[in-house]
Amino acid sequence: MIDDNERDDAGAADEKLRPARMQIETTVLMCRGDKSHPTELVDISATGALLRRPLGWVGEPGQSWVLDMIFGHNLHIHLQAEVARVSEHHIGFSYTHIPEDKQVPLWNLLGGYADILENWKG
Repeated sequence: MIDDNERDDAGAADEKLRPARMQIETTVLMCRGDKSHPTELVDISATGALLRRPLGWVGEPGQSWVLDMIFGHNLHIHLQAEVARVSEHHIGFSYTHIPEDKQVPLWNLLGGYADILENWKG
């Protein structure tokens, strides 16, 4: 029989740390070759972004996509990312290349989220 302390320890073993995710909604255009899909950003971090999975999207982990994100009237971030995970409703991306001129604007957008780690059950 497993007591509550053992159960808590086992649950803690599944937890990992990841960069904090800032929830923000904006329009994103995903492009790969001649394919493009408009979608929405769910959240963003210093290392990746979570997007709503567009209807009809076909892809798999490891694929490279260009993400074109627009924040308000004056911030446009265009970067390369790799599909890290896919679910029925979301696509998780990991950045592979952030143009030098977009790095500071991205960190400024993230503010304190850029330097914080949070617990995550993986």
